[in-house]
Amino acid sequence: MLKIENLHAAVEDKEIIKGLTLEVPAGEVHAIMGPNGAGKSTLSYVLTGREGYEVTEGSATLDGEDLLALDPNERAARGLFLSFQYPLEIPGVPALTFIRTALNAQRKARGEPEVTAPEFLKLARSAATSLKMDFDMLKRALNVGFSGGEKKRMEILQMAMLQPRFLILDETDSGLDIDALRIVSEGVNALRSPERSMLVITHYQRLLDYIKPDRVHVLAGGRIVASGGPELALELEREGYDKYARAA
Repeated sequence: MLKIENLHAAVEDKEIIKGLTLEVPAGEVHAIMGPNGAGKSTLSYVLTGREGYEVTEGSATLDGEDLLALDPNERAARGLFLSFQYPLEIPGVPALTFIRTALNAQRKARGEPEVTAPEFLKLARSAATSLKMDFDMLKRALNVGFSGGEKKRMEILQMAMLQPRFLILDETDSGLDIDALRIVSEGVNALRSPERSMLVITHYQRLLDYIKPDRVHVLAGGRIVASGGPELALELEREGYDKYARAA
């Protein structure tokens, strides 16, 4: 589904991604772990088309289509979704309005009919219930005044509503207590399917106790330096990143 080959990317003329190669087949969940400054968040921003991140070499395709040639909104319409490490607050824009606008914009881009208001509200109530969110929260300005855990649940609710085909979770466990981590992880696991893939970026094994990956990759020095099964995450938890950082 996602295929990255020899990717190089820079921010303000400083190269961060330095020859990264990675493939995530349909239906699989892959985790990326690595030290601070390794390029994990940069990779997520490059794939989703954030301004200021320049690809200088290599390729990234989604279902064989050149992802890097598409605008950010076109990538989203193809089914690419990024759950932010630090979700943005958007004053004055109710969460329900934001999500419905995004959903219908993507459906329009794919030539699909818009979701009616009653149908949308039914879907939103169901998603909020599964994430143990008060539905009234969705009437408030997006993420404004929300706790860290509430913001992360809002990200997962958006995923449940938009039904993307490829999910990138950038340190979704950041700022979550044990209960919130479990609830958010259950929301993510509910989206697993043979037609959907995920790239989970995290520092810690604890998230992977809930979202069990098919493969684990170590990102250090701007490239993948090791790959393995879930046991690799356990090794990193015990021994840290030092030997991989030195190898990079």
